Amino acid sequence: MEGDKGTVCVTGGTGYIGSWLIMRLLDQGYHVRTTIRSDPDNKKDISFLTSLPGASEKLQIFNADLSDPESFNAPIEGCIGVFHVATPVDFEDKEPEEIVTKRTINGALGILKASLNSKTVKRVVYTSSSSAVVFNGKDEDEMDESFWTDVDLIKSLKNFGGSYMISKTLTERTVLEFGEKHGLDVVTIIPSFVVGPFICPKFPGSVRTILSMVLGDKDQYSLLLNTSMVHVDDLARANIFLLECPTVKGRYICSSVVITLQRMSEFLTERYPEFQIPTLEKLKVIEERVSHQRSS
Repeated sequence: MEGDKGTVCVTGGTGYIGSWLIMRLLDQGYHVRTTIRSDPDNKKDISFLTSLPGASEKLQIFNADLSDPESFNAPIEGCIGVFHVATPVDFEDKEPEEIVTKRTINGALGILKASLNSKTVKRVVYTSSSSAVVFNGKDEDEMDESFWTDVDLIKSLKNFGGSYMISKTLTERTVLEFGEKHGLDVVTIIPSFVVGPFICPKFPGSVRTILSMVLGDKDQYSLLLNTSMVHVDDLARANIFLLECPTVKGRYICSSVVITLQRMSEFLTERYPEFQIPTLEKLKVIEERVSHQRSS
């Protein structure tokens, strides 16, 4: 463990990315404040955070919620950096898109205002999503940070998880515009499909999907036809790099590789022969779709 690097805030600390990022920050010598949603009945087990190496001395946990933007004032006060990872995840579109988007944007603005008012926060790193990049109607093999998802296109396509895609796109635009307008240093990180181990108790959705051929979840196979992905540890380290590097500005895609469904079948079969992984012959019936590789 390295020496004291100062205090940072991570929103959404109980999530897949947030919890892994906290672990890496503690390991690299930061004091960490993290926000979790209020749990009046104490039903939520957060021992996976409090038992991390260094947590007893360097981790503080605050209650905050995107629905209450001012609740982020206390955890951010006195911090040198903020990682805004928390986001509503509603791929089944249980809530109207307008409500999800409003809550996500208002929560992000509350975090940015708290960072600005603190007078100590040097940079905010916002976790966006590749869904804020790739749905733009353009036929390109590789897409970089200059590409933005077309919100009207998403609405017309009625995509699965459309409210998530729209809220991530509009929120990323909002945080960058706020930073530019108010002189707050804001950068965004845009991960592709996040994979790898996890320390949170909830089975992350992206990991469940990536393991669908092991779990026998055939409905998920089509989501893996051409998958851009990044390891969660690479994403955490990229977040820390974006906080520390003095010259960064704007948007940064974080993506490592594109893998086809067929290659994934071969990969899993070679390493885990004890599982009945679908054969290439069985996978041929799934219709291919265009792969848009993310430049990183």
